[in-house]
Parts: sequence; structure tokens; C-alpha cells
Amino acid sequence: MDSKQLVDIVAKACDDKRADGIVVLDMKDVSLMADYFLICDASNERQVQAIAREVKDVAEEQEIHVKRMEGFDQARWVLVDLGYVVCHVFHRDERVYYNLEKLWGDAPQLEVKL
Repeated sequence: MDSKQLVDIVAKACDDKRADGIVVLDMKDVSLMADYFLICDASNERQVQAIAREVKDVAEEQEIHVKRMEGFDQARWVLVDLGYVVCHVFHRDERVYYNLEKLWGDAPQLEVKL
């Protein structure tokens, strides 16, 4: 599975758990960290955790190794590292504060197919 297929699967998993504001940044020419950043948010901690858990479960079903998941207990900003794809699940307030889309403004946004 290539990184584009993986980011599509992750986007669908986020959408299935009603994530808001799903954005995919193409990081290939901007950063060495990952090919894609997927950024989304939710209005409460329980939903943030549900989205992150769904991303992890769907990845594991596809036999994709989850390298790391951080921030799950606090559920304000959960980072799910899938290698070529890094999924950022924010609580809505934290997303506005950190504004990763602006921070990585050089990265082109991809259309999300759900």
C-alpha cells in the first residue's frame, strides 16, 4: 500500500467517527517527517479519542504498524504516527491555537476523498 492510499484510508476512518475540518497536507517536498499530514478536530475529548482509536484500528486491520500514538489520555492533541502518514486529531480549541495549516503553509493541500 502506498502512502496516498493510506492517507485516503485514514481520512475515511476520521470521517466515519465524524471528525471535522479534515485537511491533508502533502509534506513530500516540505519535510522529511512524513509524506502526508492529516489534520482534523472534534468538539470534545471523548470524540478525539474515538477518532484516534478508529485510525489505529483501521491501520492495524490493514496490517499497517502504528509507530506511536501520543496524547491519547489528555485527548487535546492526539498524534498517530503511521510512518509515511501522520494523523493529528485535535480538540477544536487546540487546533485553532496550534494552527498547523499555517505553520506548514508551504505544503499543498490535497482534496480529501471520502
